[in-house]
Amino acid sequence: MRRRDFIKKSSTLSAGIAITGISSLFTQNCSSQKIPFNISLAEWSLHRTLRSNDIDHLDFITLTRTRFNIDAVEYVNTFFFDKAENKDYLNQMNQRASDHGIKNLLIMCDAEGDLGDPNDLKRIESVENHFKWVDAAKYLNCHSIRVNARSVSKNELSYEDQQKFALDGLQRLAEYGEKIGINIIVENHGGLSSNGKWLSEIMTMANNSMLGTLPDFGNFKIKDDVWYDRYKGVAELMPFAKAVSAKSHEFDSNGREINTDYFKMMEIVLQAGYTGYIGIEYEGTKHSEIDGIIQTRDLLKKIQNQLS
Repeated sequence: MRRRDFIKKSSTLSAGIAITGISSLFTQNCSSQKIPFNISLAEWSLHRTLRSNDIDHLDFITLTRTRFNIDAVEYVNTFFFDKAENKDYLNQMNQRASDHGIKNLLIMCDAEGDLGDPNDLKRIESVENHFKWVDAAKYLNCHSIRVNARSVSKNELSYEDQQKFALDGLQRLAEYGEKIGINIIVENHGGLSSNGKWLSEIMTMANNSMLGTLPDFGNFKIKDDVWYDRYKGVAELMPFAKAVSAKSHEFDSNGREINTDYFKMMEIVLQAGYTGYIGIEYEGTKHSEIDGIIQTRDLLKKIQNQLS
């Protein structure tokens, strides 16, 4: 499908939800009761559509509002990887967001090296590779960049050594972020970073207000068939959370995510005192990306309604 056709189809489809979805949202926003959390959209939810060039990075901003009626975005750096220092392009992003009433929340950063690399030079290089994304986040009025602290595949490194190297890289990057008021937040994203205890211990050791976590509901695979309990992991990471990813893969006929009990998970999130954005991150293949995003959004709205 060509990019123009995809956008046209999306706009046509969105009209079908305008009567119910948008009107109910309007009613909800006009309620005197406070909504317990807000909903954002992570760009990764459309990664297949973006990679097939059916839409481009700027279209993602537009569709967040026109197709899904969501008012905040979480960018992925690999979809504008060569534009971090391109002020003209960043201005286009800001303008597109402004035109559609979209709030820029954060940039998810990948492919910039390992912040916990045991090699000092490589670790410092990775830290410095992230500087441009901190600057871009500031320019886009984001509050954070999301980074990775997953352990490298080195069997000779102990649990504690991997913590030490990750802590060093994160602290160095946080020093840079602090200068311009940008948080550095770590997602559970493979390796020991998917061990909630390991990552929460790093946050405790850091004791740095510019460092935090981005708990992801689903990313608790440490290696091979070794998984960390997702509910325990999120509970351990929530005290440090500055953003949350509502990972989804597949829904049953009742609109429930089959891998994660969203009601149980959101209870953990809210009991931690979190009142920020919950970012939709659909990653499944059972549904189209559009349908997966809509089902995740609607499930979160159902929880909103029950709690409002």
